[in-house]
This record gives sequence, C-alpha cells and structure tokens, in this order.
Amino acid sequence: MNRKMNAVLAALVAGTFASMSAASFAQTTTDAPPTHADKKAAKKQDEANKDAAVAQAKADKKKTEAQSEANEAAADAKLKNAKKAQ
Repeated sequence: MNRKMNAVLAALVAGTFASMSAASFAQTTTDAPPTHADKKAAKKQDEANKDAAVAQAKADKKKTEAQSEANEAAADAKLKNAKKAQ
C-alpha cells in the first residue's frame, strides 16, 4: 500500500507541475492589442530615447572639442620646446 500511495502522490505532483507550466505559458503568450496606457508609455519611452540620444551627441561633441584643444596645446608645447632646443 505504501508503494501505491507514493505512486499516486508522485502522479499528483507531476500533474500539478504540468498544469502550472501550461497556465504560466498561457499567461505569457497573449496577443492582446496594446492599450492606451501601453501606447502612451511607448511614446514617452521614445521621447526619452530621443532626449538621451541628443544628450549623448552633445557630450560626444564636448569630448571631441576638449580632445582637439588638448591636441592643439600639445602641438604648441612641442613647437615651443623645439624652438628652445635650437
């Protein structure tokens, strides 16, 4: 009787996990049309992405300008040292 009870319990547990797995799959595969809130959130995210892209471009421009100024200063220092060496 003990073996039969273990087999029944094992089958019950296996069936429970199988049904839970199917239920979670059914919840994650909905093809519902986007709601107004979803559309609004997507629009806000798009605007935030554009703002972030603009901010990144500005930061890149400042970095490039700073590097250019540093390169120019280094070139001026090289020229000055070359003139001193003569």
